[in-house]
Amino acid sequence: MKMLSSLRVVEISALGPGPFCAMHLADLGADVISVSRPEEKDTKSILYRGKRSVVADLKTSEGKRLVEELIKGADVLIEGMRPGVMERLGLGPEDCHKINPRLVYGRMTGWGQDGPLAHAAGHDNNYISVSGALWHSGQPDTPPLTPFASLGDIGGGAMYLAVGILSGVLHARETGKGTVVDAAIVDGSAHMLNLLLKAQSSGYVNDERGTSIHDSSPFYQTYECADGQYITLGSIEPQFFDLLLKMLGLEEDPLFKGKQWDRASWHLQRARLAGIIRGKNQADWQALFEGTDVCFGVVLSPTKAATHPHNQARGIYFERDGVLQASPAPRFDGQAYRPGAVTALGQHTQEIQEALAKGDAGAVWLS
Repeated sequence: MKMLSSLRVVEISALGPGPFCAMHLADLGADVISVSRPEEKDTKSILYRGKRSVVADLKTSEGKRLVEELIKGADVLIEGMRPGVMERLGLGPEDCHKINPRLVYGRMTGWGQDGPLAHAAGHDNNYISVSGALWHSGQPDTPPLTPFASLGDIGGGAMYLAVGILSGVLHARETGKGTVVDAAIVDGSAHMLNLLLKAQSSGYVNDERGTSIHDSSPFYQTYECADGQYITLGSIEPQFFDLLLKMLGLEEDPLFKGKQWDRASWHLQRARLAGIIRGKNQADWQALFEGTDVCFGVVLSPTKAATHPHNQARGIYFERDGVLQASPAPRFDGQAYRPGAVTALGQHTQEIQEALAKGDAGAVWLS
């Protein structure tokens, strides 16, 4: 199902979150033309899937003119340069809006377009550390561990850029006026903390690591099994915790009975559960708990997750040309669908140049 089949996107290829956002829009049916630099080394990537690829040097008049021609018929431009770079190339928002006033100009950065750090280099872990999003990713005796790309680049960056772009497109189609979307990972990853901040105001989460529900309670934990694999328990609600105790034969144990929220007992309860769970393999606990209301999950690598029966039933992962990929999300009307093929760098350069040479900016677009 191509929900965004009427959307035309020009992507100025960069690192990580911008290309991911453009891929996500392509997964949902948008016609995306990705413009890459001639020196680009990643010649075939999952992030190219469903897009058409053009190679152009934006520092040349020919490269700049190609982008200008593309945006005449586009709804969206996505760029991930440091602040000021696109302006120096003559392709900043003011330049592009003179060509296409309806254009939604999506800007993806780590620090944002302004502020003391706006022009500094950085990566995912830097942005989420400053925003506060990294703080709780660790125990008190270990450094916080950055989840690779997911918390900052994707969660706080690409997905916020996508929401901003689609909001801008709706506005443009209602008013005829484009907008500039300033999507910064430091902003988005902080916004993601609002649920945590709500829990903090209720006393479930504290600033001190190792004292909160997610990192010290016995019922919301990751436990090691006998085979060195791991499982997760999330038995927060009392009925789920009671079921956990019942299935473990601990419903009458004085250490647990009526003491779910006795924080003074948590370290003892956690140690007891850790000892019990370490007595069996991951598959044993999976056979006992999976599918029950205990709130249980096995900890799997992405490769192993692709073989889990639930993920297989939903087609969450697939393999194409020997490369494991995750399927597009979300679904519409219950329909799962496969994305477009991964294109090679510059695969459509000649085709698009020839279409633009005909003088009809709209002719280059598929939708």
